[in-house]
Amino acid sequence: MNQQSEPYDVIVLGAGPVGENVADRARAAGLTVAIVERELIGGECSYWACVPSKALLRPVLALDDARRVDGARQAAEASIDAGAVLGRRDRYVGHWDDAGQADWLAGIGATLVRGHGRLDGPRRVAVTTPSGEEVRLSARHAVVICTGTRAMLPDLPGIADARVWTNREATEADSVPGRLAIVGAGGVGVEMATAWQGLGAAVTLLVRGAGLLPRMEPFVGDYVARGLADAGVDVRTGVSVAKLHRPDPAGPVRLDLTDSSELEVDEILFATGRAPLTDHIGLETIGLTPGDWLDVDDTCRVRAVDDGWLYACGDANHRALLTHEGKYQARIAGDAIGARAAGKPVDTAPWGAHAASADHHAVPQVFFTGPEAAAVGLTAEQAQKAGHRVRVVDVEIGEAVMGAKLHADGYTGRARMVVDADREHLVGVTFVGPGVAELLHSATIAVAGQVPINRLWHAVPCFPTISEVWLRLLEAYRDAEPGG
Repeated sequence: MNQQSEPYDVIVLGAGPVGENVADRARAAGLTVAIVERELIGGECSYWACVPSKALLRPVLALDDARRVDGARQAAEASIDAGAVLGRRDRYVGHWDDAGQADWLAGIGATLVRGHGRLDGPRRVAVTTPSGEEVRLSARHAVVICTGTRAMLPDLPGIADARVWTNREATEADSVPGRLAIVGAGGVGVEMATAWQGLGAAVTLLVRGAGLLPRMEPFVGDYVARGLADAGVDVRTGVSVAKLHRPDPAGPVRLDLTDSSELEVDEILFATGRAPLTDHIGLETIGLTPGDWLDVDDTCRVRAVDDGWLYACGDANHRALLTHEGKYQARIAGDAIGARAAGKPVDTAPWGAHAASADHHAVPQVFFTGPEAAAVGLTAEQAQKAGHRVRVVDVEIGEAVMGAKLHADGYTGRARMVVDADREHLVGVTFVGPGVAELLHSATIAVAGQVPINRLWHAVPCFPTISEVWLRLLEAYRDAEPGG
């Protein structure tokens, strides 16, 4: 049975954090909103990515921190309680029950339509509900694609029968595997290696390239690899999986590796990239290719669609596959839609002049490993390729900063700032070391605000905190100048 609803001002496909933020901003502009979701309200981040992974990681890293401080180390000699950690994870994902998030959507006045939504021509969406009913929606002003991504698996012999893990299985598992292989050098790979090794698994990390976290400054991967190895992870670079064998669905997996060796494990996680969830959402009905990333302008409006009614926020537009960046884009898009619906320029949106235009030169990212890795903006190599004349300043945090020494005995870590030498402001900052995640927002402000070096001298860090690394970086920058 088909059901035709009254038109809405805005229809949002996908009720993860990105879709929720679009709905919130559009409702704040006085627009009516329908939001469509086929799985859980809150999306991948809330149930299978950011939230559960950090819930697993925090106890592991907290214990690791305690063991780095003499006096606390002796009190932290007992092994971790894996069952309690998994229970804590379950609480933070609401036991995979989205009732609270559904209530939040109702509270802001958005209409939730559960089911699989797909475009059905310009400004039209058809939703197949869980009961098989089809609901047809139409939008006066905008449809916003916030469908995210899925894990991408390699085409390998035996993978279809091997019951491999993706990030979903890795974050929702209800027991600790005895032996776990992880394939991938990126954030999911290193974080899950940290978490499951800390929870008691024997982890082997298989890396096709030469190092970890290859999109960050090269030294970051070196520090993280040493940290993982010190924790007991078997880190193997220059090797990957050639073939998988799992004849018994309840038995172990045998891996044929590209270096001609074999490895037997109880589970294997592939953390080898993401693909856009745009393949079954009706893009063909408006002349676009299913399965493609969606190219957008700086208000997240899809460039290839006439009349400017289609938007894409978050992972689907491939600008930055990070929840916080997707939510930022969602605020921009929601405000831009509201302004345009009112016949106003987008720079009259609530975030101020030029705020309804997504700026991507200061994208922050953090990986919660031991040690933590955090960066914003450009690496030195990226800055040079972008045409900047750069000066690079490095500081060994554990040697130069008293707050770091007090934070952890034998603290090791590094900070780097990449400076545009002509304009004398930062274009990139990287930290690696225990506790550096909380330094990142100060760096993000400096990069996003293009704060001149001569003003940063007046941002005085408290003693004795790790943030005093900012003073050490500025001193190193000054002392490296001719005549400094």
